[in-house]
Amino acid sequence: MNDIAALVLAAGKGTRMNSDLAKVLHPIWGRPMLSYPLAALEELRLGRVLVVVGHQAESIQKIFADASVEWVLQNEQLGTGHAVQCALPHLADFAGSVLICCGDTPLLTAETLRMFLTNHLKSDSDLSVLSMLLEEPGSYGRIVRNSAGEVSGIVEAEDVTGPERDIREVNTGIYCAGAALLRSVIPEINNNNAQGEYYLTDVVKVAVERGWKVQAVAGSDPTEFLGVNTNEELAAAEKIIAQRSL
Repeated sequence: MNDIAALVLAAGKGTRMNSDLAKVLHPIWGRPMLSYPLAALEELRLGRVLVVVGHQAESIQKIFADASVEWVLQNEQLGTGHAVQCALPHLADFAGSVLICCGDTPLLTAETLRMFLTNHLKSDSDLSVLSMLLEEPGSYGRIVRNSAGEVSGIVEAEDVTGPERDIREVNTGIYCAGAALLRSVIPEINNNNAQGEYYLTDVVKVAVERGWKVQAVAGSDPTEFLGVNTNEELAAAEKIIAQRSL
């Protein structure tokens, strides 16, 4: 998979952790959180791994000084879409696919990422979204499909209306897209929302509107996609990792 680059989003402050420590540096089972997704990516032997850092960037780079990664600086944390935009200059001459994942998903496995990437490449899709099926979708963005079953966009939980409330397929925040698509679509997303941020989820709708081929691939184990945003979620992730170690 040398023609695939990974882009790990790890610039957030983690405000809800109630700690001065950068979120991805919080320890889980004796290791900083960011080490887990990086270890999963290392198993895949991808061509390149880029990590977007912002809050406490120097501390993160120092702790992971021996990691085989390229660092991307996001000086202002203006959303996930902005994080990808900051990385695009580093991918200016890259012609392959870009796997985008988050530094706060310590339960994600190499097996699931390999399945996702294999599906993406075999389907000849321009953009793939890794989804999961939940009985209670909660705060996750819903995968919206048209009458033909094709992905048409992602609706954030707070914007869900009508029949969208019945959607159980949700976004994990993990994507794979051709670098050419990202260079074309990322500049077109805007921050016209309550948070004033550039959301990566908007890439799906824009890509569909521009005629790119978009698909969603469902993962089999929703626990893998637990994002750690609170101390309670941190404890839950550590419990699962401890069980895996037995």
